[in-house]
Amino acid sequence: MDFLTELLPFILALVAAGAVAGILAGMFGIGGGAILVPIFFHVFGLLGIPEDVRMQLALGTSLAIIVPTSVRSFMAHRQRGAVDMALLRSWTIAVPLGTLVAAAVAAKASSAELRVVFAIIALVLAFRMIFNRASWRLGDDLPGNPIRFLVGAGIGVLSGLMGIGGGVLNNTFMTLYGRTIHQGVATSSGVGVLISLPGLAGYILGGWGTPGLPPFSTGYVNWIAVLLLIPITLYLAPVGAKIAHAMSKRQLEAGFGIFLTLISIQFFLTIVL
Repeated sequence: MDFLTELLPFILALVAAGAVAGILAGMFGIGGGAILVPIFFHVFGLLGIPEDVRMQLALGTSLAIIVPTSVRSFMAHRQRGAVDMALLRSWTIAVPLGTLVAAAVAAKASSAELRVVFAIIALVLAFRMIFNRASWRLGDDLPGNPIRFLVGAGIGVLSGLMGIGGGVLNNTFMTLYGRTIHQGVATSSGVGVLISLPGLAGYILGGWGTPGLPPFSTGYVNWIAVLLLIPITLYLAPVGAKIAHAMSKRQLEAGFGIFLTLISIQFFLTIVL
C-alpha cells in the first residue's frame, strides 16, 4: 500500500506530462522528444530523483517513447511512396553509429553538461525555425559521401544527446538541398527509427546498474513513463494537429522556435541558479 501511495504522484505527473507533450507534438508536427525531455527532467525532479541521473533518464525514456511512433509513421509514409529510401539506406550505419556515440557520451557526462548541450542545440534549431526562409539553399541535390555519411552521423549524435527523433535536423538538411518539406517529413520518420532503436539500447546499457533510478527502470529508461505516455501522446496528438490547422505554417514555425528558446533559457537558468 505504501509502495502504491509513493507511486501515485509519479503516475499522475507523467499523465499530465504526456497530455501536454501529445498536444504540442501534434501542433508542431514532431515526435515530441524536444518537448518530452524538459518535461521529464522537471517531473523527475519533483519526484526526488537525483540530479546526477535525471537528465540521462529523461533522454533515454524519451527515445524509448519515440520507437513505436517512428515505426508506425515510417510504415505509413513508405506505403505512400514518400520516403527517400536511398538516403535511408546510405545512413543505416552512420545514424545509428552517431546515436550510440551520443549514448556513450551521455552515460559519462554530468546532468549539467547535458542540459547545456540540449539548450545550445535547441537555440540553434529555434533560430532556424524563427528566421527560416524558403530561399535558403545550399545545393540542388543531396551531397554524396563522405559529406552525406558525416551529416547522418552528426544527426545521430545531436539527436541522441537531445533525446529526439531527428526530424527537425533531417528536415533542415533535406530542404536546404532542394527536397520538399513533405519528402523531408516522410523520410524523417525512417531517420527516427534509425535513431530511436540504437538510442534505446545505448541508454539502457549506459545506465545499467546506476543507483538512484526510479522503480521499473532499466538503465536510463523508465518503463512506467514509456507505457503511460505512448497511448496518451498518440491519442492527444490529433488534438494538437487540429489546433495547428487553425494556424499558418509560419505561425507554427515561429511558435515552436519560441518554445525552444524558452526551454533553452530555462535549462541555462537551472545551471546558473
